[in-house]
Amino acid sequence: MADIKTRDVVKGSIKTIDKSAVAAERMKSAFIQTKDKAEHSVYIQEGSAEEYASNRLESGVDRASHEAVHQFDKQGRKGVQRTKQNIVKAKDGIQKFKEKRAAQSLEKQSFRTIRNKGVKAAEQTQKTVKQSARSAGKKTIKTVGKGSAKAAQKTVKTAERTAKTTVKTAQQTAKAAQKTAQATAKAAQRAAQAARAATRAAIATAKAIAKAIAVTVKAIIAGTKALIAAIAAGGWVAVLIIIVICLIAMILGSVFGIFFSGEDSSTGQSMQTVVQEINTEYDAKLQEKKSSVSYDILEMSGSRAVWKEVLAVYSVKVNTDPNNPQEVTTIDDSKKQLLKEIFWKMNEISSRTETKTETVIVETDDGHGNIVETKKTVTRTYLYITVNHKTVEEMATEYGFNEEQKSYLTELLADENNSLWSQVLYGIAGADDQIVSVAFSQIGNVGGDPYWSWYGFNSRVEWCACFVSWCANECGYIDAGVVPKYAGCVNGVNWFKERGQWMDGSDEPVPGMIIFFDWNDESGQDGLSDHTGIVQKVENGRVYTVEGNSNDSVRQNSYPVGDNEILGYGVPQY
Repeated sequence: MADIKTRDVVKGSIKTIDKSAVAAERMKSAFIQTKDKAEHSVYIQEGSAEEYASNRLESGVDRASHEAVHQFDKQGRKGVQRTKQNIVKAKDGIQKFKEKRAAQSLEKQSFRTIRNKGVKAAEQTQKTVKQSARSAGKKTIKTVGKGSAKAAQKTVKTAERTAKTTVKTAQQTAKAAQKTAQATAKAAQRAAQAARAATRAAIATAKAIAKAIAVTVKAIIAGTKALIAAIAAGGWVAVLIIIVICLIAMILGSVFGIFFSGEDSSTGQSMQTVVQEINTEYDAKLQEKKSSVSYDILEMSGSRAVWKEVLAVYSVKVNTDPNNPQEVTTIDDSKKQLLKEIFWKMNEISSRTETKTETVIVETDDGHGNIVETKKTVTRTYLYITVNHKTVEEMATEYGFNEEQKSYLTELLADENNSLWSQVLYGIAGADDQIVSVAFSQIGNVGGDPYWSWYGFNSRVEWCACFVSWCANECGYIDAGVVPKYAGCVNGVNWFKERGQWMDGSDEPVPGMIIFFDWNDESGQDGLSDHTGIVQKVENGRVYTVEGNSNDSVRQNSYPVGDNEILGYGVPQY
């Protein structure tokens, strides 16, 4: 019986211990669930609050700063109505930003509430675990004795340590989230301050623009009143005069002011004098190339940029310079220097020498009236001078002209403006002077290739007459029978004399006449023409000309009226 009783006690003890284990397992499960719940509630809410606040702040700052400043400043210049719309947009942006801050503040408050609840839940869980453990421990002690009680107490202590660790982790996570939220809030405050400052600046800019527009409107109203008064006092004639004056002022201040630069504007200089000065420098550089080396044969090629193209680039560059725009109607030393810089950017003179050994035919007189040809090998040095010029398009690219500036170039260089360019550059205004304009456009061309090749020659010839013929052909004068096509000067003289269109060299010519020379050189004057050119003008007792093959280039020259080397003038019936 004693054995059976002992066995029953042991059996009962085993059941009691199993119940204790089950209770401990349940407490552990409850603790884990509570821990997960606490961690879940704290961590997710913390993460969501941080991300949400960051996104909201980024969006709010971007709208408040960029939209309020960039759009306001950019669009505000287009008019009062657009400015008002931008001010409304700026106010809406500020209101939205305030709403975002209010939402952020609410989120932060919700975050604190959730964090506190999470901590409290964790602490409550700890208390629950402790109470459950103690209750279970007491029951276990009563049921099983000292050995079982120690095991239960150990389980309780382990549960308590785990609960403390969980609570501590939750508190650290909450603190970290709180620091992140505080840092985000500070960043938001700084961004908000920047947005407010930008918005204030935008509003100030808008006010300034609106004020300027208001002043302009007032000026327009005042001008209108003045026009009305002028109409009342002097009729529409006065109004037309005012309008014409205003239009002229607008033109003078634009790139088209270059067409008014031909006259001296109290600076002692005009565009014509400056162009002549630069032409002289250009000729001096050509001469410098020739005199810098010893040579036997000179060959020149290429052409200088046409002056109207140089001046068109100059006008657009100077008048539309975003950093220092200047009017181009007048010319002074600083503008002359700018013009020279542009001219030499557009024109480049290069040279080279080459030594060649060649076989030539030498003709000699045998003393009996017979010409003897003999071959001879000679070594000669060739000097090649080349003039290269940049086009208007290349200069526009070099200066980075925008589409508007390029359109100005196109308008300035339109064919209908050729007479205006002639007036600016050469003082030519009449239709009979068209050939002079064409000739002047070729100044600086060297070697004569365009002219003698046009005439039909395969290699270089003395090309002064070819040049005059080429200019006449450009004007349509050859087809019209006004000027002959001639390569020999004597033929040109005969053509005019045969038609009774000849004037003696002692007389004073007019622009557009064809001048013929009889040089007083080593062979003396023989009454036959040696050279020809085109009369540009007569001024202060001098005849100004444009000549081809003058030192192997197209140049402007001048001679006293009645100079003994002037054979006479062909008088075309333009």
